[in-house]
Amino acid sequence: MKFFTDFERKYRKYAIRNLMYYITILYAAGLVVWLLDPMIYYNYLSLNVGMILRGQIWRLATFLIYPPAFGSWSFTQIFYGLIALFLYYNLGQTLEYVWGSFRFNVFFIMGILAQIVAAFVGYFVFGQNWLLTTGFLNASLFFAFCIINPDAQFYMFFVLPVKAKWIAIAEAAVYLYDFIMGNIAVKVELVLSMITIILFFAMTRNYKRYAPKEIKRRQEFKQQAKIVVPGKTRHRCAVCGRTELDNPELEFRYCSKCEGNYEYCQDHLYTHKHVTKDSVQE
Repeated sequence: MKFFTDFERKYRKYAIRNLMYYITILYAAGLVVWLLDPMIYYNYLSLNVGMILRGQIWRLATFLIYPPAFGSWSFTQIFYGLIALFLYYNLGQTLEYVWGSFRFNVFFIMGILAQIVAAFVGYFVFGQNWLLTTGFLNASLFFAFCIINPDAQFYMFFVLPVKAKWIAIAEAAVYLYDFIMGNIAVKVELVLSMITIILFFAMTRNYKRYAPKEIKRRQEFKQQAKIVVPGKTRHRCAVCGRTELDNPELEFRYCSKCEGNYEYCQDHLYTHKHVTKDSVQE
């Protein structure tokens, strides 16, 4: 969508780079808190709307430290908790690499807002205080990864290779069961999480350009562009003709929808008219 492209162009300089690195640190801190006493989280840090309305607004941020895949004090739980930290860190880093820091920031913040909205819906609409955690937020990271890279392989039990799309289908079936059989809190949280994913991909729309194959193709072009004849430019926008010599901060990308190697600057990447065989003949 054009409005999102304009929004990205205006505010991407404020994006937090390596966001998942900082989130993982929060998860690790949450793991330590949980090992000390789980009630510390629930009493002082959880997303408790009743306490937030009494002035404990820090809970809007501190609920994020809830560690993924951790339930009790045992070596097995600690081991799987650390594996989960490693997994979600890599999923987040991959999404940021594919989308860019700004879009990953937007996706993650949308997920956070979905959890907060769900908690307030429970409090004001259903009169219940739902202590929601980061479970569905982390699940949305996984589903987003599977959408852009369905053929990636995960090793179940460290030995059995399974493609991401099949795990995603199995996970979706589990969440469908949870939606049918779960309470109203699960239903609201699931619906808002799914809306977040759908809305994000609707806003960015052309998500195929972020697929690994497209990224590899663009990287090959960049490698070829490094071989430059002295006095020549590496990049030139096919619309305005600007090069990196005109403005070193300009970003250039190749368009996957144009037939041929057409490169555009950041201002014309999403607004240019796509070049096809028919348009060339005309």
